[in-house]
Amino acid sequence: MQEIEREMIARAGQGDMGAFREIYQRAAGYVYTLAYRVVNTKHDAEEVTQDVFLRLHKSLGSFKFEASFKTWLYRIAVNTALNHAKKRSRVTTREVEELFEDSATVTQPDAAQGIEAGETKDQLKILLDQLNPDQRACIVLREIEGLDYQGIAASLGININTVRSRLKRARETLMVLGKKEVTGHEM
Repeated sequence: MQEIEREMIARAGQGDMGAFREIYQRAAGYVYTLAYRVVNTKHDAEEVTQDVFLRLHKSLGSFKFEASFKTWLYRIAVNTALNHAKKRSRVTTREVEELFEDSATVTQPDAAQGIEAGETKDQLKILLDQLNPDQRACIVLREIEGLDYQGIAASLGININTVRSRLKRARETLMVLGKKEVTGHEM
């Protein structure tokens, strides 16, 4: 995400739509990518991104600059994505086709490498989808986004020990599921 100046945030918080539009242009891809990693479907990630920017627009005037804007936006995005994922899992089960939906195409000079990379990405999506949304968010923030435990705790608004336990449980679950996947392919 491109750095967003304090002045632009303040102007957007005071109702300057041009400044808000600039924030949106700089941060929308970042929010979408994060949402996609939590909810696992293009359509849901688009919905979450819209919800995040609606919430941001409503609450930007109350931003106090006590934390970094990126951390604050991260927290809004992850919480919105988690709530969406929880609501969706209660309403309906995902269709298998949605698991294989991809927001970006991979271009590889060697077709075999491209197919292998796509299969690995699909397997990872399937494994991540089997975690509960809270565990998935922690894994995505740690392993994909590269946040430290303190950053994850701040982004999700939870205790650092909760982050540790969620990551531990998620990793244990992924190891068990990964072993089942390997055993299933060897037969």
